[in-house]
Parts: sequence; structure tokens; C-alpha cells
Amino acid sequence: MARDIRNREDVEQLVHTFYDRIQQHPRLGYIFNQVATINWDLHLPKMVNFWENILFGTGKYKGNPLAVHQKVHQQHPLNETLFEEWLMLFTKTVDDLFSGASATRAKERAAAIAQMMLQRLQEHSPFSYSE
Repeated sequence: MARDIRNREDVEQLVHTFYDRIQQHPRLGYIFNQVATINWDLHLPKMVNFWENILFGTGKYKGNPLAVHQKVHQQHPLNETLFEEWLMLFTKTVDDLFSGASATRAKERAAAIAQMMLQRLQEHSPFSYSE
């Protein structure tokens, strides 16, 4: 049985594995690499800080994820399907690597974040979300 997420090193493993998978994903990879043109050397440490803060309350993350997503959304609509794919990939990555209370909390928080982010984008968007 896999161990739980216990520390920053575990969060780094989760984040790096997840974003490696994101980059290979046919739709999500396009959003991150071609639309948002992510600088991975800058993005990954931010995401480690973000998830370490979510799981362990470190206070290390400083940023406004909604503003970043709104900017991307203006270039390419971020719809419910994309958020579902992001969440499924995140959940699978957590399940592949970890098991326990922190792993469960990471998945729950990811689901809540995806739902909130989609809702906020839809509230302020002229785009249609039907497929």
C-alpha cells in the first residue's frame, strides 16, 4: 500500500508527476504549453508551494490563481470538460502515488478548487460551455 503525503518532498513528487502528465495530455497539454505558454521552471515551484499550503498550511503560496485562469480563459475557453479532465488526471496521479488522509484531502480540495474556478469563470464569461 502506498504511503500518505507527509512533507514537501512528497508534494514535489505529486506536483512534478502530475504536471509531467499534464504536458502529455492531448487537450490539457495544449492549454498549458501553447495557450498559457507556461514557464515550467517558474510554475512548478509555485504549484509545490500552493499544494503544500493547501495540505499543511505553510503560508508559502502567494498568488491569485483565479486571475491567472481568467487570463487563459480569455484566450481559450476553459470549459467543464477541461476541468473534469484536469481533476481526473490529478486524482489518478494522487491515487498512483499516495494513500491516506492527506491524499484524500488533496483530492477533495482539488475537486472543490476545480468547481469554484469553473463557476467563477462562467460567471464572468461570454463563452458558451456546452460541448
